[in-house]
Amino acid sequence: MISQEPVRLLGNELPEDSRENELPGSCRGNEVPGSYRENEVSGSSREKDLYEKLNILTDAAKYDVACTSSGTARKSDGTGIGSCEMSGICHSFSADGRCISLLKILFTNECIFDCKYCVNRRSNDVERASFTPDEVCSLTMEFYRRNYIEGLFLSSGIMKNPDYTMELIYTTLYRLRRHWNFQGYIHVKAIPGASQELILRTGFLADRMSVNLELPTAESLKALAPHKTRKNILAPMRLVQNVMTENRQEIQVYRSAPQFVPAGQSTQMIIGATPETDYQIMQVAESLYQKFELKRVFYSAFVHVNEDAALPAKTGEGPPLLREHRLYQADWLLRYYHFHAEELLTEDEPNFNILFDPKCNWALKHLEAFPVEVNRADYKMLLRVPGIGYKSAVRIVKARRLGILDFADLKKIGVVLKRALYFITCNGRMMYPTKIEEDYIARNLLSAGEKLPAEVTGMRYRQLSLFDDVRFRENFYENSICV
Repeated sequence: MISQEPVRLLGNELPEDSRENELPGSCRGNEVPGSYRENEVSGSSREKDLYEKLNILTDAAKYDVACTSSGTARKSDGTGIGSCEMSGICHSFSADGRCISLLKILFTNECIFDCKYCVNRRSNDVERASFTPDEVCSLTMEFYRRNYIEGLFLSSGIMKNPDYTMELIYTTLYRLRRHWNFQGYIHVKAIPGASQELILRTGFLADRMSVNLELPTAESLKALAPHKTRKNILAPMRLVQNVMTENRQEIQVYRSAPQFVPAGQSTQMIIGATPETDYQIMQVAESLYQKFELKRVFYSAFVHVNEDAALPAKTGEGPPLLREHRLYQADWLLRYYHFHAEELLTEDEPNFNILFDPKCNWALKHLEAFPVEVNRADYKMLLRVPGIGYKSAVRIVKARRLGILDFADLKKIGVVLKRALYFITCNGRMMYPTKIEEDYIARNLLSAGEKLPAEVTGMRYRQLSLFDDVRFRENFYENSICV
């Protein structure tokens, strides 16, 4: 088991004038790393006040969408402040009634890298700021005490070098957990290239950890972020996966063993900055789920914040939000509806249909599988019917044990009949006389319309809702039924 005591990375503490390119030096006794050099974490000659820093660093964090407060149910032990229970705090609500909100900030927007798509790139003339560990702790606790948040999402630019930045993040979490006794939700970004020891120690303090993949392929990464490599990004992912597996086994033997990243890990890809097709992106996402056991892959529509010849030309259309929406729909099908990437797209048809969601488009291309008899079809087949969602499929399986279902029953269960009626039968009969022809069904589905999120229909850019993916967890509903 790895100790959670403060880590000493360097042997002897260096004099002040020789620390510029070194890690945040030594720790003695119970001193937390970085405590002696908070004055070095300054982004400008004029020291900004906390409000100015908060304004700069919350705005800088809005492009990072990889944060949801889900997947953990760790309770408070009664000695500290905060909780990760499902009840949460009650000032804003998700679809299932759970109240969640996170303080989403960057530790610093200073960065040694010059990624062409990033607003915080080294060559950009933007106002820079950096928090100190104590400032992040103070903000988190004060916002929590005012009932604004239930936890913290902490990311960062790379200041000086990856180890330096990662140790500052570790210092922040250590103080928040040990000194302030905060037991709420914490999602932290692991810095690619940082030492394994720092990542491991940070993982024992966080609920969720993520490493941004940045771009779908190594070629795109080399073109737009030449200072980053796919190897450095995947290495901490593999480390977190392996230690999570070991930790689960350790907890089975020692019930009081500390948990390592109990809510799992996630990642993020920028969509639209490079020429990859949806088929390539979904293959990458499926590979990440299968090989790295990720909880979520987030897709961030490319926002044109820099002028660079390597980036797509700026147009008046705004970010590709509809494409982002289709990718999230397909991602949901991969994780909860037992689809595979090669079923949704092919090399001949590598991009999603802008008129139909991926599930409906699949059904139109595979009409030989329909209509489905809802009173006899297995659970996985029900999941493939447009208009039947995750919950509805479970309810159908449970309800049909008690009797034969008709269309009125399906409506009460929650099936969207205006979409499903073309693909199902009840007791051998369709709801209306219907031709099982692609053109006929497609015209009727288009007339029925698809309900799209407001930011897609209005093409307005805003930060992704933190309330996404709150209820769904691995096999959450499937464990409650016998199929």
